[in-house]
Amino acid sequence: MTASGEPLRGRKLGDRRIRVDRPEAPYFRYVGTDTVTVKPRAVAPSTGAGRALALVRRLVIGRPLASEQEIGERLSKRKALAIFSSDAISSSAYASEEILRVLVVAGPIALILSVQVSLAVALMLAAVAISYRQVVIAYPGGGGSYAVARANFGRTSSLIAASALMIDYVMTVAVSTSSAVEQITSAIPELIPERVLIGVAAIAIITLGNLRGLRESGNIFALPTYLFVGSALLMIGLGAFRILVLGEGGATDAPLPGAPDVLQPLTLLLLLRAFAGGAVALTGTEAIATGVRAFKPPEARNAATTLLVMSVLLGTLFVGMTWLASSYGIVPISEPLKQTLPAQVAQQVYGHDSIGFFAFQAFTALILFLAANTSFNAFPRLAAILGTDGFMPRQFAYRGDRLAFSRGIIGLGAVACAILVAFGGDTHAIIPLYAVGVFIDFSISQAGMMRHWLTTRASGWPRRLAINSVGLAMAATVGVVVIVAKAPLSLLVLVMIPILVSGMLLIGAHYARVERELRVTDDGAPGETLPRRTRAIVPVPDLNRAVVQAMDVARSLSRDVTAIHVTDDLESAERLRDRFLVRYPGVRFVVVESPYRQLVGPLVAYLDRLSPDPDSLTHVIVPEYVVRHWWEEWLHNDIARRLRRALLGRPNTVVTGIAYRREH
Repeated sequence: MTASGEPLRGRKLGDRRIRVDRPEAPYFRYVGTDTVTVKPRAVAPSTGAGRALALVRRLVIGRPLASEQEIGERLSKRKALAIFSSDAISSSAYASEEILRVLVVAGPIALILSVQVSLAVALMLAAVAISYRQVVIAYPGGGGSYAVARANFGRTSSLIAASALMIDYVMTVAVSTSSAVEQITSAIPELIPERVLIGVAAIAIITLGNLRGLRESGNIFALPTYLFVGSALLMIGLGAFRILVLGEGGATDAPLPGAPDVLQPLTLLLLLRAFAGGAVALTGTEAIATGVRAFKPPEARNAATTLLVMSVLLGTLFVGMTWLASSYGIVPISEPLKQTLPAQVAQQVYGHDSIGFFAFQAFTALILFLAANTSFNAFPRLAAILGTDGFMPRQFAYRGDRLAFSRGIIGLGAVACAILVAFGGDTHAIIPLYAVGVFIDFSISQAGMMRHWLTTRASGWPRRLAINSVGLAMAATVGVVVIVAKAPLSLLVLVMIPILVSGMLLIGAHYARVERELRVTDDGAPGETLPRRTRAIVPVPDLNRAVVQAMDVARSLSRDVTAIHVTDDLESAERLRDRFLVRYPGVRFVVVESPYRQLVGPLVAYLDRLSPDPDSLTHVIVPEYVVRHWWEEWLHNDIARRLRRALLGRPNTVVTGIAYRREH
């Protein structure tokens, strides 16, 4: 880059000044010697189609954000609670239903124990939340259980934790979305045939919202979260007043709509199955530990505070919803039309077809749709960490125009849509695959934290060790219960985890091998001896300006230049040779006759038969014509593209495309 200018006279006698003209100024900003920063104009598209596409992207996901704006995209505790807690908080809408769905087979008396089961789940929630506060404080860089396992147990354990987390995040999107659609169809049964389509559309909208960036998704999703929390707390308060003060509710011996004709005995196994069903309420509690870096400074403290508030809200809503359903004798209804547990509780408290009922159903559907947003913030960050560590494609670590991990967001949305379609949007059918991975993840993280405290002996380590010991014992026990109670579908997760781990190990091995192959020494010397001689090969379809430009480049690279013309017409080839040698006397012109009318194959075969020389470098200079319009691209350069693909990876061969562009 150069600067030019001419001397100018000042206002006073003897004043002189220079006006510096920097033609690159609209495109770059100088930040130091030989260091420039790109301005938006430098990366703006130059074609009409490119500008149109950029306009659409700007309208859909917003204008691109610079890297230094990342700190402004981070979340306050208020927005983070809405984004990272919507999954955990919204699980109160279906966790209570899963408990009662199990206990209903033992009759009305068994429903009384649903509150005790929910309290046991809430106790487990408290242990997990307190344990994950230790993770947030000890590993403020994010990554959750993956970071804990990587630091304390090594590669394989960390990849098991990462695989379990990724499965859980995908299932969170599918379960939350299908449950949200069921809340809508409980209020409007006419929409039941369209439930899969509604769910897929909702996932697409949430994906688009997250592509716009973290702060904007917080602005979009914060209000529905707080509306649900407020309306649910109000419903629990009103229901408690009507039950405790007005004397409504009470146990009944009447047959329940979901109970079988022959009741099952109330056994310990049945209670454990009910506990396993309610344990889905714990999913999402690990998301904050994974996304610590999304918080405003001080990141760890803000994340720990948000985790505490989320746990209190979830426990209150979950136990309260279960208590209301048990007090009113409400159980899930599937026939003739499915009606969710929250819908029935809202009808009982607010009144059938009342404004309060429809408002609560709308807020519940919204929070469940947005519960998927927790995964859309945690999954891409975990994928980015794995990509940085070399266990997933490194593209997952790249941020998009809006500083969001776009590839992870799009990938999560696509997989979740596939699961939703495969299970027909039925929440109860997807649930057995849910929560298995999260308890495996809980167990690994708690064991890792125990080793962390034993190794570091940080301040207060005995108390912290005790907390994580209790968390490990509870998480491992509940994990076994969940796997057994939800078998055989739960076993599918245990099969998927080794497959994912194996895939990550293969990716890691590939990146490690490539790194070894590309490594150079640190003493300034190249790692291998470079070829001492270069010979240039120019494919010549005809004598034109693109070929002339390619020949000029070839002759600047080497004195050993060979032009090759592949043809099935020897007479026209000889005429071309005569014209070519007039312009380039002394250059070797080789005609390769191709009676089978192939072009790329004969040329590659000829190169393969050249005299082998391990110390020489073959430089193939391919002339190409640059079209003016995108729609002309398919009319040109097909042979050039095929030739580059054929020569890619050939030993001691460099392929360079020399583009000729007509300026006028």
